[in-house]
Amino acid sequence: MMTTANWCVFAAILMPYVCFGIARNRARALRDNRNPRDFPNRIQGLPKRAWDAHLNAFESLPGFAAAVIIAQLARAPQIWVDALALMWVLVRAAYVAFYLTDRSTLRTSAQFASLACVLGLFVVAGSA
Repeated sequence: MMTTANWCVFAAILMPYVCFGIARNRARALRDNRNPRDFPNRIQGLPKRAWDAHLNAFESLPGFAAAVIIAQLARAPQIWVDALALMWVLVRAAYVAFYLTDRSTLRTSAQFASLACVLGLFVVAGSA
């Protein structure tokens, strides 16, 4: 059964690609399919921030996905798993928005809030 938490993992998997799309579309003139790995070295401003958000989305994904899976395997109360997973997605969406708009203090706060959600998932798993 697909729970809200499972759909949140799906959303988390898509998040890096949304950020990548923003970076690629905003720096369309700098794309070179013959040398795609050099793209991040040639961009700046909003496209660069979108690229960095893209990388961070990939970095945060494994811990979140593992926490959701572990909490569900531990039979933690699904209402808590769903709530923490949904909060993680919302906070990560805010993180991306803060990254794109160059609000570094709010971005850092969102990063810590998303980590708190992951830790919360482990706490509810351990309490189950």
